[in-house]
Amino acid sequence: MFGDRKGQQKTAASRDNGTSASSITLMTVVGDHARLEGKFEIADSIEIECEVSGELHVGGKLVIGEKGTVNADVQTVDAVIMGHYEGTMVATGNVEITETGRVSGNIQTDSLVIAKGGFFDGNVTKMNGQPSAQRPAYLIEDKRAGQ
Repeated sequence: MFGDRKGQQKTAASRDNGTSASSITLMTVVGDHARLEGKFEIADSIEIECEVSGELHVGGKLVIGEKGTVNADVQTVDAVIMGHYEGTMVATGNVEITETGRVSGNIQTDSLVIAKGGFFDGNVTKMNGQPSAQRPAYLIEDKRAGQ
């Protein structure tokens, strides 16, 4: 669907600032003026640096880069949002909104981290359905140096 992926793959470890013990290969969709619309089934992980709308089913990690804009219903394992996301997301693993990330919509996940400067407008539902009074559904993290 995306043609030859040579030169379009990178490892997620470089994005994770070395915090990930293992690296995963990301298929990257890039284009300053590219716009993709439809239903996408991605078996592995993907990084998006363009505009995508519709439905995304990602078998690994979804990374929305700083230039990425996603307006879609998403099912994924993990997500890192550095750009813009609008829609309903179900993530069986972790969701991170970085300091440049902007999210509007609903997220169902086990773990949501919002970095200082990140924006979230919507609802969070704990994946296992426990009431938030017993176990918080999200963590707001201050990533300033020295803290």
